[in-house]
Amino acid sequence: MKIAVVGLGVIGKTHVKALSFLGQEVSLLCDIIPERAQKVKETLAPNARVYADFHEMLEKEKPDAVHICTPHYLHAEMVIEALRRDIHVLCEKPLCMKKEELPAVLAAEAASKATLGVCHQNRYNEVNRFIKDYLKGKKVTTAHGTVTWARGKAYYDSEPWRGTKAYEGGGVLINQALHTLDLMNWFFGEAEAAIASCSNFSLKGEIEVEDTVSARFYGDVGYTFFATNASAGDLCVEITFKAEGEEQITVLPHAVYSNGKVLFSAENIPGYGKAVYGNGHSKLIADFYGALAEHRPFAISGKEAAAVMRMIWAVYESKGEKTSV
Repeated sequence: MKIAVVGLGVIGKTHVKALSFLGQEVSLLCDIIPERAQKVKETLAPNARVYADFHEMLEKEKPDAVHICTPHYLHAEMVIEALRRDIHVLCEKPLCMKKEELPAVLAAEAASKATLGVCHQNRYNEVNRFIKDYLKGKKVTTAHGTVTWARGKAYYDSEPWRGTKAYEGGGVLINQALHTLDLMNWFFGEAEAAIASCSNFSLKGEIEVEDTVSARFYGDVGYTFFATNASAGDLCVEITFKAEGEEQITVLPHAVYSNGKVLFSAENIPGYGKAVYGNGHSKLIADFYGALAEHRPFAISGKEAAAVMRMIWAVYESKGEKTSV
């Protein structure tokens, strides 16, 4: 297949590395800063052709699949344009940045002959696969998720779109904590409503978006969620829930505990980007191309990924009031 990776920042390079590991050659690299794409070509994709314009690349090259790894504000436009041309798309999170963009994205997915996949790679981590299977037939009564990380001024200064409402769309929730909230949606079912508050504790005057979120979600399983990147350092993401019979389960990145005893552990295999990404990228990408080869649906479609986006927008709209998802 002729594969293109668009956006060669941190996450774009992660996709190129994962594709290389899987034996998939990247044919096309696209970035508005050609030097950045050229550097990736020299180190990771020597046979790739470099473009600075996404539309020109699609028109001239007609790739079979594109990986969209650009800043959030570009996702919807690029997804729609590729699907319109019946080009397969694997889009980094978030699927789209604005609530009003979602109908057009889903309409493009429904109308296209191509497949849309969204990169929620934590669903492919061993621990989370175990929990998804473990919960079959079990009744969960309550749950809580926490993301406690550190992102300082230097992080936001590293790219001009970070920390802005117009280009990032939000802060810790839509960027760092989306994956954990997606897992809670996957484990416990879609929420119907949310009450939430968002704050900026650590970077007032530096960023326009939240660094901390507290939320309560309502649905078949009621659960709470807390996320911050105002911590002094990164801590493990944690999801805790109670199942029938008062069994309390604690889910960490590499282990699961039941009432304090180890229920499951997974080998800590490095991934292809930051440690916090986990090692799910190569598994997700392999499954995406497996789905294409086998003509089967890909599990994390646009329609599937839309659920966590609706939860995120409900949190941003809430301002302390109960808001429908």
